[in-house]
Amino acid sequence: MDKTEEAVWYAMRATYRRELYVKQLLDKKSIGNFIPMRYEIRTVRNRKIRELVPAVRNLLFVHATSSEIKEAKEKIPYLQYITDSREKQKIIVPNDQMRSFIAVSGTYNDQLLYFQPGEVNLTKGTKVRITGGELEGQEGIFVKVKGARDRRVVIAIQGVIAVAMATIHPDLIEVIPEKKK
Repeated sequence: MDKTEEAVWYAMRATYRRELYVKQLLDKKSIGNFIPMRYEIRTVRNRKIRELVPAVRNLLFVHATSSEIKEAKEKIPYLQYITDSREKQKIIVPNDQMRSFIAVSGTYNDQLLYFQPGEVNLTKGTKVRITGGELEGQEGIFVKVKGARDRRVVIAIQGVIAVAMATIHPDLIEVIPEKKK
């Protein structure tokens, strides 16, 4: 392997709801990965159980070098790149953006809302930073989202997914001034 090659976050799909199986295979190969998860209440044999399930079907993020991802794709045929429809390029998520996304979706909070690209208009929002609580330091867009009464802080991965945080008290949010052009 080339020592100059740097690991990046690839947005990927695992077809036919095999994302957890693909995660197991990647874990065995010590390849970093992340699947946004949430708790769901299911009834099994007339008993309600709380189960951790993927929040978005078929979606996972893989942290690997290009040679590692090529090798993994050869061995796992149902692992596919998510591509930007306009530029026809693989979607690679910047590390800081992925760190924020993992920090928020890794809380498994029941009030998190996940959106597909285009379901949330982030251009109407205000860029903010959270100043307190477990998500202190995270940045996102403060915007009204469907399915919620009030505005929420949204962290988006362009062209892949957006996650709206649980309601955050306004005292814990500061506006990030826009940079002058």
